[in-house]
Amino acid sequence: MLNKLYAFIRQQGLINRGDTVICALSGGADSVALLYALYLLRDRLGIRLEAAHFNHCLRGEESQRDENFVRELCEKLDIPLNISRGEIVPGQKGLENAAREARYAFLCSLPGKIATAHTADDNAETVLMRLIRGTGLRGLGGIPPVNGCVIRPMLTVTRQDVEGFLREHDLPHVEDSTNAGDAFLRNRLRHHVMPLLKQENPRLAENLSTMALRLRLDEDALSQQAGFSQIPPVSRLRQMPPAVRSRVLEQFLRENGVREPEQTHIAQAEALVFSDNPSARITFPGGIAVTRCYDTLEAGEQKREISPMVLDGVLDLPRLGLRIICTPAQKTLNTPYAFTVCPEGEIIVRSRQAGDKIRLPGGEKSLKKLFIDRKIPANQRNQIPVLEDSRGILGVYGIGANLHRHSGSSPAMTIRFESIPKE
Repeated sequence: MLNKLYAFIRQQGLINRGDTVICALSGGADSVALLYALYLLRDRLGIRLEAAHFNHCLRGEESQRDENFVRELCEKLDIPLNISRGEIVPGQKGLENAAREARYAFLCSLPGKIATAHTADDNAETVLMRLIRGTGLRGLGGIPPVNGCVIRPMLTVTRQDVEGFLREHDLPHVEDSTNAGDAFLRNRLRHHVMPLLKQENPRLAENLSTMALRLRLDEDALSQQAGFSQIPPVSRLRQMPPAVRSRVLEQFLRENGVREPEQTHIAQAEALVFSDNPSARITFPGGIAVTRCYDTLEAGEQKREISPMVLDGVLDLPRLGLRIICTPAQKTLNTPYAFTVCPEGEIIVRSRQAGDKIRLPGGEKSLKKLFIDRKIPANQRNQIPVLEDSRGILGVYGIGANLHRHSGSSPAMTIRFESIPKE
């Protein structure tokens, strides 16, 4: 076991001379074996060795027994020990996950590299769990050798290796009684499925863990190909190999607020890429809207429509970064951002509505067709101010006046749009 562990540390570059390595010590067989192995290798590796124990206080006297055991072991070996305890409150993902989060929060608060005792068997069980639940290449990569400050030096060491090492060095350990039950999927795999598979191949755990490490390298290579500072054009996305494109889209979703993109979310993003609708849009968890703007994908919080409001002299729309000013006309104007009309009654500012039409020099068109012809992205169309009075549309921001309303019996007014700082 010692040679396997040392070789893996060197191969993966997990530890450098001068590092402080803190062994996560539960008192169980795997963590005791890791602690003692690092203790034997500490001079060869050139490290300062410490241990850390988190008491979840979930098993009453048994939890206290574990804490006492690790204290005595570390005192015997003269290894500094960091201890913390806490009350675990189950969250949405259950008690086991809450306990894990509390434990890692404590471990990662310590100054040093945190070494955990995940073995090849643990890695094999993780791969099987993900296969059962459904996964991709990243999931098949199992437990990473390095994750931030956490290192896993024992991923090529089997549980059989651990048991032999403990016997060889006459090392005691404690057993967690919850590991004997079948309440958790991992335990059911460990007790019932893994033994059956090992009858077919006794090296199953080692083989699955090695496979996972190799697949992790493949995932890293594909992810490097998918690393872009900004999302490529849709035309380029369509030409990419599917394995690269899916990773580009996953990265794009993460960077734009979709915290944990699932396969269904990536499939939806791919549907946008290949959609015949150049303005297609999909809303993802967290209210994040991704829109096809012809050859571009854009993402942001789902934009709201402009609530109808009265234009009375000056009206600020800070969310849009616009100010609308209405004054008596000195001359007739008709530009996209300043035009003269003859309103009757109140002037209302609102978003477009179904059936809206406007007359321009080329004839009358619906706003829907006009926005499409001008290639205005779909996610921006509800943000374009439309001005109307009791007789209908007066004009549209960025388009100009409705020529039907360019003159009339009521006093002429000039409407101007100015930029202001956005909210």
